[in-house]
Amino acid sequence: METALTRLVGVRHPIVQTGMGWVAGPRLVSAAANAGALGVLASATMTLDQLRAAVREVRARTDAPFGVNLRADAADAGDRVRIVVDEGVRVASFALAPSRELIAELKGAGVVVMPSVGARRHAEKVVAWGADAVIVQGGEGGGHTGEVATTVLLPQVVDAVDVPVVAAGGFFDGRGLAAALAYGAAGVAMGTRFLLTSDSPVPDAVKARYLAAGVRDVTVTRAVDGLPHRMLRSELVGALEDAGRAAALLRAVRHAAAFRRLSGLTWRQMVRDGLALRHGRDLSWSQVLLAANTPMLLRSAMVEGRTDAGVMAAGQVAGVIGDLPSCAELVGRVMGQAEGVLASLEGFRAVR
Repeated sequence: METALTRLVGVRHPIVQTGMGWVAGPRLVSAAANAGALGVLASATMTLDQLRAAVREVRARTDAPFGVNLRADAADAGDRVRIVVDEGVRVASFALAPSRELIAELKGAGVVVMPSVGARRHAEKVVAWGADAVIVQGGEGGGHTGEVATTVLLPQVVDAVDVPVVAAGGFFDGRGLAAALAYGAAGVAMGTRFLLTSDSPVPDAVKARYLAAGVRDVTVTRAVDGLPHRMLRSELVGALEDAGRAAALLRAVRHAAAFRRLSGLTWRQMVRDGLALRHGRDLSWSQVLLAANTPMLLRSAMVEGRTDAGVMAAGQVAGVIGDLPSCAELVGRVMGQAEGVLASLEGFRAVR
């Protein structure tokens, strides 16, 4: 199936595997890429050396195009961009809007720039700065999310920009891909659905918790880092929501120290990142400090398998997923179903 997305990035199918921290490593990314989707490596929790090594490992596992997800507000964003350029990565994606200068540097080196956005005005801004495509995530999506549903946000952005738009938030099968194409999107991006594959490195106990969840077991909370964050409801989430401000801040300080040791960042760099996170948002310093909770609590679940002590980011689709196919099986199934839906609609039109 050829769309503006497949032509832009060189993949066989209009499907993107999103960059999920601690999950989207070389194993999952290369499996998604070999299946014909665009695999995206999550780099925010990696040191610079780990990022370069991970890119080279993906390259050793696949000849297909893939991407790297970057934090535009990170103190070392420029160094990470240079690694992406030096290593010949095809796509750079961003969870936050990259600066005009970062976009220009990447585009000058032939890298496709594809930021994620949660509002029409954000899409218009990054496209005006030169972004080649945008991923539009509606409120159904996992992790940090907004309040506007994909079905409302997507057509707004499609109508507002003249670059390929990739739909995210609420997609898990071929019916969703067909619907996104009908809205004018050039493809879909999926996180939770790729997390729940046999190629995902997430521990079995955590996958089992996801598979057992119903739609009502997915919630949005600000208790982790002060921002709306969609995840599985758990005892830990309840404890965080019930904790007082002093206890929450103490926990955040501990996690900040742990993340500093793990990431190799200095306290100066972490403060600089906090300032960047705060810029343009109505965040208190308490919320900025609480942001240190996210990577370490995610790591507890996604790496250590601690469903009792970790955060399990999840899109609402977690409640309707019930199996663990390989990436190849998943992509093949999605494409087969989407083609069948589109063919049936064509037949419906002919009958009318």
